[in-house]
Amino acid sequence: MQLNKIPTTIVTGFLGSGKTTLLSNVLKQAQGKRIAVIVNEFGELDIDSDLLRSCPLDCDDEQGAGEGDDGFYELANGCICCTVEEEFLPVMEQLVARRDDIDHILIETSGLALPKPLVQAFNWPGIKEYCTVDAVITVVDGAAVAAGRFAHDENKVQAQREADESLDHDPSLQELLDDQLSAADLVVVTKNDLLDEPSRDRVQGVISHEVPSTVKTVYVENGEVALDALLGIDAATESRIEEVHNHHDHHHAHGEHHDHAHDHFDSFVITLGEVQSDLLQETLTQLVEQHNIFRVKGFAAVHGKPMRQVFQVVGTRLDRYFDRLWQADEARKTQLVFIGKGISKSQIEGALLDSLSA
Repeated sequence: MQLNKIPTTIVTGFLGSGKTTLLSNVLKQAQGKRIAVIVNEFGELDIDSDLLRSCPLDCDDEQGAGEGDDGFYELANGCICCTVEEEFLPVMEQLVARRDDIDHILIETSGLALPKPLVQAFNWPGIKEYCTVDAVITVVDGAAVAAGRFAHDENKVQAQREADESLDHDPSLQELLDDQLSAADLVVVTKNDLLDEPSRDRVQGVISHEVPSTVKTVYVENGEVALDALLGIDAATESRIEEVHNHHDHHHAHGEHHDHAHDHFDSFVITLGEVQSDLLQETLTQLVEQHNIFRVKGFAAVHGKPMRQVFQVVGTRLDRYFDRLWQADEARKTQLVFIGKGISKSQIEGALLDSLSA
């Protein structure tokens, strides 16, 4: 019987900031810890959950990272902020029912979600008695912030928000970053390898403006950070969350219409057979240049290779790497989720098929 509340870590941050990579590294270091993962991202197939399910190459089969479907809970498209009661609470009730089998809960929010409404849900009857927020971790793209932006491709995300006529209040990324930082118990700055000392100082200045000195900032490369720096913070964030005042609350207080631009992303999944990796990379690069694509992520079955290859595209930056062997009973297929504005699935799928048919 588990006497203590289940600690829960909420990971928030913009699209492409490195949330999934960070969580993957947490699972890599799990060492038998029973971790339930809730993912909330756009796309009819949640690519994040599939990537997180994969046991890293150098972890043992017995470690918790590849534990199986029962440890993963996928929420419907949209923002947890807007669907706490409808989507999030039923999942938490399932976890509470299994609390004797769970050591920790990880929640990855969508790229434009706000942490405060989610943390407030931990004060609901039926959740409060059994779970506590160990920490809210806000992931910040260090290279983007140092360059005076707030996301890797700020112009595209900002244009997408401004194009939404239903959003009455100021849709600035500055406000959104401020709100994500305001609830943070730990700030993780990614892409530290791209920062020199002056750049790091600029990033720290942005962070320090929104978080107290008691909130630590960790600078990382490739999401690699020791497990004990992320878990076991014991912040009990739900006990102080009402003291957090942010732009989102301000707009509500002034009666402005509550509709989030991020509810209006275009997103879809394209499934292909085996591909040529270099051709796929070249085609994705061209598609991002030609279309209003914010994000591409997924995995590919590369012809002649026994391992699955992961593709991550943010703005004009494309990363690819092999993450694991294909299982004997697993269909070798390529699946990519596209997130953008005004993008056509048939048009993009046609481009991919044409380029990969050679």
